[in-house]
Amino acid sequence: MSTIHFVGGEKGGVGKSVVSRLLSQYCLDNKMMYAGLDADQSHSTLSRFYPEYTQAIDLDHFESADRIMELAIEQDVQVVVDLPAQSERFLNRWMEENGVAEMCEEMNVRCVYWYIIDDGMDSAGLLKGFLQRHGGSMPCVVVKNMGRGLDFGPADQSIAQVQLPPGSELNILTLPVLHTATMRKIDELNFSFWGAEHFADASQPHLTLMERQRTRVWVKKAFAEFDQVLAYSAAAAPAPVEPAPAPVASAPTPVAPAPQAPMAQTQMPQTQMPLTNTRAAYVGVSYEAGAKASPSDTETADEPKSLYPFM
Repeated sequence: MSTIHFVGGEKGGVGKSVVSRLLSQYCLDNKMMYAGLDADQSHSTLSRFYPEYTQAIDLDHFESADRIMELAIEQDVQVVVDLPAQSERFLNRWMEENGVAEMCEEMNVRCVYWYIIDDGMDSAGLLKGFLQRHGGSMPCVVVKNMGRGLDFGPADQSIAQVQLPPGSELNILTLPVLHTATMRKIDELNFSFWGAEHFADASQPHLTLMERQRTRVWVKKAFAEFDQVLAYSAAAAPAPVEPAPAPVASAPTPVAPAPQAPMAQTQMPQTQMPLTNTRAAYVGVSYEAGAKASPSDTETADEPKSLYPFM
């Protein structure tokens, strides 16, 4: 089943793009079919940090926004849409005038809205309004960004005041904070979070050993929060089912069993993409200069690769 992840929140500066980047890295690390769509034309953050997997779209134009659904129905894929601030009305218009919810139900496509908040009163008020309007129409994930505040009491009160219809799906996650100077350095170097953890080319700017370790710990904590919603990890992926042995006919004289197809020819269900070749040999990339590093300059030789690159 394809899933469209709308990553938004009406208030600016709450960390929407950071969550989009983390969610993108989560999909890549777990070998999911993944495609990124950057609707934030003023910042283009997802396009900057994950250019190989990201297309830009414009919610003001239906022909551009239509790419969201087109990607989702082409094959099973996780579509991450990085939304700008104050984009709810544009997204609503596209969904309502095109019957997107009905189309998703018909095509077996799941939509999840990740609503990112800080600890301010205005953010809590906008969240309450959003849940009242949309909390019963699609699964929602409220992400409390600890990098944008510590006291989320107002948000908790807003959530408690909303009466959602029975069967509504609402998850509340906490995004831990990464050391400010480390996050700033990652952004300055234009690193993906994989590159921030692993790139160590001595001839080019890179994170120090402890900065890489801090990033690794932070990403691990964030992914543990995501697991609650996505319920997916590479280890939890269903194992391939081997074909049952062909029955041997019972007869007075010996009867040879029916021949079995070799394992290499076993058909894979259409809903499950093969996991082979999801990683390409990789020796490290500076996302700023696009330069290759030698294998000795990196901590690993494999970078997660999506089955759905755009380059």
